[in-house]
Amino acid sequence: MPNFWDTMCGGRRKQYQAEPKVVEQKVQSTKEHGLKAFRKMALSDDEDVKTMLNGSLLWKIKAGWRQQRLYRLESDGMTIWYQSRAKRARSKQIFSILHIESIREGRQSEGLRKNGRRFPESCCFSISFMGRRRNLDLAAASDQEAQSWVQGLRKLMLRAEAMSQREKLVHWIRDYLHQADRNGDEKMSFQEVKDMLKMINIDMNDLYAYQLFKKCDRSNTDTLEDCEIEEFCTQLMHRPELEGIFHCYSGEDRVLSAEELQEFLLNQGEEATLERAKEIIQKYELNEKARQHDLMMLEGFMMYLLSAEGDIFNAEHSKVYQDMTQPLSHYFISSSHNTYLTNHQLVGSSSTESYIRVFMEGCRCVELDCWEGPTGEPVIYHGHTLTSKILFKDVIATIRDYAFKYSPYPVILSLENHCGLEQQATMAYHLRDILGDVLVSEAINSADPDQLPSPETLKGKILLKGKKLSGHLLPEEEETRMRMETAQELSDLVVYCQTVEYRDQPGSVCEMSSFSEDKIRRLIKESGNTLVRYNTRQLSRIYPDGLRTNSSNYSPQEMWNAGCQLVALNFQTPGYKMDLNRGRFQDNGLCGYVLKPEFLRRADTSFNPETAVSNNMKILHVRIISAQQLPKLNKEKPNSIVDPFVRVEIHGVGKRREQETNYILNNGFNPLWDERLRLEVLVPELALVRFVVEDYDKTSSNDFVGQYTLPFQSIKQGYRHVHLLSKDGASLTPATLFVHIKIEDP
Repeated sequence: MPNFWDTMCGGRRKQYQAEPKVVEQKVQSTKEHGLKAFRKMALSDDEDVKTMLNGSLLWKIKAGWRQQRLYRLESDGMTIWYQSRAKRARSKQIFSILHIESIREGRQSEGLRKNGRRFPESCCFSISFMGRRRNLDLAAASDQEAQSWVQGLRKLMLRAEAMSQREKLVHWIRDYLHQADRNGDEKMSFQEVKDMLKMINIDMNDLYAYQLFKKCDRSNTDTLEDCEIEEFCTQLMHRPELEGIFHCYSGEDRVLSAEELQEFLLNQGEEATLERAKEIIQKYELNEKARQHDLMMLEGFMMYLLSAEGDIFNAEHSKVYQDMTQPLSHYFISSSHNTYLTNHQLVGSSSTESYIRVFMEGCRCVELDCWEGPTGEPVIYHGHTLTSKILFKDVIATIRDYAFKYSPYPVILSLENHCGLEQQATMAYHLRDILGDVLVSEAINSADPDQLPSPETLKGKILLKGKKLSGHLLPEEEETRMRMETAQELSDLVVYCQTVEYRDQPGSVCEMSSFSEDKIRRLIKESGNTLVRYNTRQLSRIYPDGLRTNSSNYSPQEMWNAGCQLVALNFQTPGYKMDLNRGRFQDNGLCGYVLKPEFLRRADTSFNPETAVSNNMKILHVRIISAQQLPKLNKEKPNSIVDPFVRVEIHGVGKRREQETNYILNNGFNPLWDERLRLEVLVPELALVRFVVEDYDKTSSNDFVGQYTLPFQSIKQGYRHVHLLSKDGASLTPATLFVHIKIEDP
């Protein structure tokens, strides 16, 4: 039976002896350098950051409510805390700089436009968060103070973006240490350390915890402080599985030379030149002397594997790398259903903020349900329900302002038109007036009129999807006009996305059809190849069943398998269906357009998702080695520790395939599995791979901990970290899985 290290090294473990003292000193120097450098980063001389460190009384503004609170940046430079001035509010609330998506100056949020009128616009700003968390709308006492917070937050966000995973981990642990320091004396008693261990999801044996505590208590004061706390953090962050891999390649001296790193890169399937190995050392090694001699210590090796270069997702796919000059019909296009809704389809709120959020996620097709407004202005809401209403013109203005902030490629407005002719004319006026030349209102010159234009040709343009009248009416045909359902003014703005009933015979490339999820499933089953061929030259949009009143979603995978481009989902509803959507469109730089496989683009294709047999089947070997810093699920119960296990799923053509590990009892901090999973991938070009971590419960359903989904074609082989996401798609940093990936033919 091979031991753990032999397993990690694939049977090629190098011989080594006790580590020489000189190397030991280098390693210690590296650790101190990393922690001190991080601490130094947090203490800025910047005037804006100083204002934030001193704290400000800011007004928090919500509908029908506002309250002044003290907001202050913590000394770590990464955490904002706030506390109400009311006597009854004693506890502090906090949020991390890492969770901020953007800062908006002035009244650029819907909340401030509606509820912040009593404050000067120059004093107002909004903090938008990742995931589904609501904006934080604030107003300062002066425009200078507001500017200090806006500029200071942006600087801290840039700094946080440049942080390594290792530095984020240090911040994460020190934050919990701070929370556990209940008396605020900046010293940690053994009881406080035990409390902290439970906070970070680890149920450590008391004897072992005390031994570790005493090992770090070099002053023999029965408390940890300053460098002793740092040493305790270092001990907690020890990664024996990574150390084992490092030792396999570093040899007796336990220092990795450029040549030894080159060998590791070769086994990873990376570019394995000596020059590349030296580049990595210069980029990730913390110890200056080691860098000068092209040597890498364990700490630098760990930083490299935790970086984007050690990620399971191919970094080359995080930018636009695909051919963007093919017809629109040759791409999967990220699409939203009932975009205006924030939650429930019968009683939820409608908001312009929902459009901004989907654009943040790369969405390129949004829906507008348009109804008659009582004042002559069309409104958007879910008709005949209790959902709130927003003005059509406000939505169009929001689309104008945010459509191309996150992707330059074309946006399609899917118009669900329930207005009379007069208000339709008003809609057409707002579209022309607000969007101007950005709106495509006439055909663009194309070399091939029998093909839709490309995303590249339509960069920065907005297309309207709706009904198109067969011809332009003359003034004397006014009586005919009054019997029409679509106003001429609106019809004139529909060019490339003309909605018609589906026909299985080829029509104009400008005609497209919409299908309910049930109808498209029937078509796939009855005439899969015909549908695939239709989708090679014309667009199709799929939408959820009307009975999904709780805004639930269907799985988009089966529609993508048939080449459907606009597979619309409720972005406001988290779950594995939206995980698949995020995974699909993480590819190609999150630009919202992903080129379909060649067999879904060819006009004479014989592909049928119902009968597909792939000549390109692959076997995915996944070794689940360990996890790091999994989130605590029940923070109200400090003794509740997760029992994690990992499931790997293949979503693609055919039935979903999945395998899972055993669960680890009471350890969400650094569970170790070292288990091998083997999964078949039938049509790799369409497959998505989803890594899921759950908390095992033998008496009820397992609880979700985190997940990460990516296209099979974007997977990198070798030792990789999987950076986990929350249910709503936000980062769970520093939570990761550590895996080994191997792909082979059957």
